[in-house]
Amino acid sequence: MKQSWRPGNMVYPLPAVIVTCGDSVENSNMLTVAWAGTICSDSAMCSISVRPERFSHHLIKENMEFTINLTTVDMAYATDWVGVKSGRDFNKWTETGLTPCQGQTVKCPCIEQSPISIECKVESIISLGSHDMFIARISNVLADERYIEPETGRFNLEKARLIAYSHGQYYALGENLGHFGWSVKKH
Repeated sequence: MKQSWRPGNMVYPLPAVIVTCGDSVENSNMLTVAWAGTICSDSAMCSISVRPERFSHHLIKENMEFTINLTTVDMAYATDWVGVKSGRDFNKWTETGLTPCQGQTVKCPCIEQSPISIECKVESIISLGSHDMFIARISNVLADERYIEPETGRFNLEKARLIAYSHGQYYALGENLGHFGWSVKKH
């Protein structure tokens, strides 16, 4: 039997990503975002949702760009830390030991330790209540060469040990259950 609960966000798990923003490495910040996702594949678009009172909100709104950095087990502590501390009070790069590297199609930095950094240019902002949704076109994807198989060129993201966020907890992604279409593949 199921219980009826008040409406709330229970679409879990979600990617735990660190969003970087600003107009240069020197004038940048980062924040952890769980409300992030793909919204279109052709052309490639995504969205993030950020509370207006967050320090990074005005940086994203002023510069109309950001970078989504996927996070790993090795980045888990920093991922949580940048989500609970404010860039108003701390230099998050210094405090976490994460390394900024200059973006290629955006002014804001990406995170060197991230296996994938997705550079985004904001096309629209929708105020939704507690959060503003930034809808963005993906302008570039930076892939860490450590996860590219030299013989095939395949990006082996599962070796990065990504983390996800689910109902207040962080989890390491684990067992591979199958690939897209495996359920209908003829044997």
